[in-house]
Amino acid sequence: MVDMETKNKIISLKNEGKSNREVARITGLNRETVSKYWEEYKRKKYELQQKGIDERAMQEELLKKPAGKPREKVRRKYTEAMDEKLREILRAEKRKESVLGVGHKQKMTNKQIWEILCEEGHAISQSTVNIELARLRERKSEVYIRQQYEYGDRLEYDFGEVKLVIGGAVCVYHMAVFSSVAGKYRWVKLYTNQKKPVFMDSHVKFLEQMGGCWREIVYDNMKNVVTKFIGKNEKELNEDLVKMSVYYGFKINVTNCFSGHEKGSVEKSVDVVRTELFATNYTFNTLDDAQVYAESKLLKLNENSLIDEEKPYLLPAMPPLELAEISTAKVDKSALISVDTVKYSVPEELVGKGVIVKKYHDEIRVFHCNSEVCRHRRALGNGTIRINVMHYLNTFMKKPGALNNSIALKSVPKLKAIYDTYYSRRPREFIEILQAHKSLEIDEIIEQFQAKMSNRAEFNAITVVRPISSVDLRSRSSMADYASLIRGGVRA
Repeated sequence: MVDMETKNKIISLKNEGKSNREVARITGLNRETVSKYWEEYKRKKYELQQKGIDERAMQEELLKKPAGKPREKVRRKYTEAMDEKLREILRAEKRKESVLGVGHKQKMTNKQIWEILCEEGHAISQSTVNIELARLRERKSEVYIRQQYEYGDRLEYDFGEVKLVIGGAVCVYHMAVFSSVAGKYRWVKLYTNQKKPVFMDSHVKFLEQMGGCWREIVYDNMKNVVTKFIGKNEKELNEDLVKMSVYYGFKINVTNCFSGHEKGSVEKSVDVVRTELFATNYTFNTLDDAQVYAESKLLKLNENSLIDEEKPYLLPAMPPLELAEISTAKVDKSALISVDTVKYSVPEELVGKGVIVKKYHDEIRVFHCNSEVCRHRRALGNGTIRINVMHYLNTFMKKPGALNNSIALKSVPKLKAIYDTYYSRRPREFIEILQAHKSLEIDEIIEQFQAKMSNRAEFNAITVVRPISSVDLRSRSSMADYASLIRGGVRA
């Protein structure tokens, strides 16, 4: 085979009147090759001058690059026995699909199939097995149709994982990611899991922030979306997701199995968010700190988005959908209620009364007589206790000596350090300060103490709890009235 330049040289020399022998000597080719390309050129040029032919096609034929005779591929190692074994494996995979369902994730990989062949003594490369499996499966190349969406038409959702160092411990956290296709806007919220309450909460928070809803939200086949597969193509959707779609007015669109490209915007967004937000900074004191950092970085990431132009096209805003699981509880003698094996404190005046508990994915809220009386961050672990020292102030005023060893005070180490350093001999004064600021959060109360003690240089150097003298220990051990509180309870 010769290249286009050599073909042109042959034709040019022949047009100059040189013989085939002379052209062959100049080009280094044999006479048969020179004759072949010259005769072919003359024939096509003659045909081009005839009437009634496709001139464009003949021109392309005249000027196309010379092509050699295609080499026929010969299989040297792939045998009929191997072919039958592959067919047998594929039939078994079909039977498995009829048992486990179309969307099951236990399909054998090409590598596993190749390893089976090797174990049976067949000497074959994995690449050859890949080629033959593609032939036997008769898969056609999928055609991708480019899409264009108008404002408010399409929103895509997905979960992604990210490793962060929170409080010195390396853990895997989960990013709920929304991506607006037309608005080119990305949003993320960090969670500790991918369970249904988290899935639902991310929707409510995002749509509340956006002030409206898209006409369609696209998901993959995650458990929070698809409860089960029915037949080959039918899917039973999660009931809670269906209710939410009715409430907000969006259509649920679930991609085909193993077709992440059908929601390519959010698939890409997960990678972009993970890289842009946490590639350089992945260490935080708390998960809340990580979320605040993520939100600040998202402002930069979304500065060129079109979300402001898209918002007027969204469906009208709805009040946030209530997601709490509601239950009742009775307050015990220690002013505690039990929720999922975890104890939470409530105001002491509710001892013996019934309360209503609203349980969210990240907190619980307690109500009595239709009024919220307190809320706590959700805790995990059988026997865990979450206590707010402010719930016991009246009892502490009656029994100030019980304050020192109470679980309520020990649950706030910095507040306990302030008490031990400055108020261990003046507990009533300490309790009075707490009562005066009981409308504030604990962190704000600590700031009040810091302001009060700002003229004492040693205040900011609190590192250890002041040792208790043996006299104090003997006197406190004799106070039987406080035994219940020392064990973590409060005697009314």
